[in-house]
Amino acid sequence: MSIGLLGTKIGMTREFMETGQSVPVTVIKVEKGRVLDVITNEKRGYNAVKIGFFKLKNSKLSKQMKGYFAKKNTEPKKILKEFRVDSSDQYKEGNELGLEIFKDKKFIDVRSRTVGKGFAGVMKRWNFGGLRASHGVSVSHRSHGSTGQRQDPGKVFKGKKMAGHMGDKIRTMLNLEIVRSDLENNLLFLKGSIPGSKNSTVFLRESVKNVTRKTIKEKHEAKVKEAAAKKGKK
Repeated sequence: MSIGLLGTKIGMTREFMETGQSVPVTVIKVEKGRVLDVITNEKRGYNAVKIGFFKLKNSKLSKQMKGYFAKKNTEPKKILKEFRVDSSDQYKEGNELGLEIFKDKKFIDVRSRTVGKGFAGVMKRWNFGGLRASHGVSVSHRSHGSTGQRQDPGKVFKGKKMAGHMGDKIRTMLNLEIVRSDLENNLLFLKGSIPGSKNSTVFLRESVKNVTRKTIKEKHEAKVKEAAAKKGKK
């Protein structure tokens, strides 16, 4: 159990490694989180930390939330998230957490909302082949064809692949490699692409799975050692 962070997807660029290799990366502006509440086992039966992200105007708050932030003596935050932790002793109200929590991490998980495509047909949404282009097919070349059976069961089953709303779903990308992190500007450079459009909110957390694969840098170092060993043998 660990604490995660929120950030904003800025866009994509490339990083050039020492080897000259060009690596496509997604740049994320990581938001610093403020600890608003420390929940202990004695209070509620579990240990957790409530953290607020992104500044918010006071005029955007409801009366209840104005009272909440006034009680906590902190500036209003747009998104509040609660993280379960093994021990809450190291956290105190008012503390700020940033990119430094991923300092020694090589891989992280990223969760974000995919780009919405609106209403889409089955060929675009589910990669259907469509009906015949000619000979006996009239005005329904891109349709999905038959959807049900006869009188028994006499209905269309739930989950049937049909036309509908495409995209705009929460998706998680596991084990993305951290190519570089810029602590001064709170920027994180992750290898490859992540779901969502520019300026969309992204959730970052420590990898849930145990990742054993090597990073790009480690692969290069292993190759250099191997080449040096071969030269030594000669």
